[in-house]
Amino acid sequence: MEHTVTLKDGSEVLIRELTADDVDRSLAFFKALPEEDRIFLRRPVETKESVIRRVRTMESGFARRLVATVGKKIVADGALELDPDGWSEHVGEIRLIVARDYQGKGLGQLMAFELYRLANIEKVEEIIVRIMGPQTGVQRMFEKMGFRREAELHDYVKDMKGVKHDLVLMRCRLQELWLRMEDEMTTSDWRPTH
Repeated sequence: MEHTVTLKDGSEVLIRELTADDVDRSLAFFKALPEEDRIFLRRPVETKESVIRRVRTMESGFARRLVATVGKKIVADGALELDPDGWSEHVGEIRLIVARDYQGKGLGQLMAFELYRLANIEKVEEIIVRIMGPQTGVQRMFEKMGFRREAELHDYVKDMKGVKHDLVLMRCRLQELWLRMEDEMTTSDWRPTH
């Protein structure tokens, strides 16, 4: 799976699956994130070992991971996390982060669309996202895509600095997301070029 996409500003980005060859590029991407973005990451990804573990979860079938690249540089990272043998095997969780220089250009939505494609292949029926309370911009982005706030747990999670925050759980049926995103892709100027 590989798609070159054109962003709102006319620049092109390649969206493809993460591979074991991307470990150093992935590490560089996460290290380059501003601290105010890194503190909200669920797990530390600032060591080579942590990035290698992310690749292994993909190889085990518990996750599908995508990256967006410009040249050899990773500018966005996304994951569809799965529970293939559990009581929530019909549910996938999306995780997504975009480099600051590429935010506001539609790359987050394009990455989400590709993750929905993977969810469809994996026969996922519903998608969830778990977001820390202060991440209001991320919450708005997912609301625009059709996600509904399902729950909020007060002081449930800690950021990388150890500060407690509310956890917001949002959910949407894959079929609704798929229709909304297909409509968005056909009515806008930015879409996959091949």
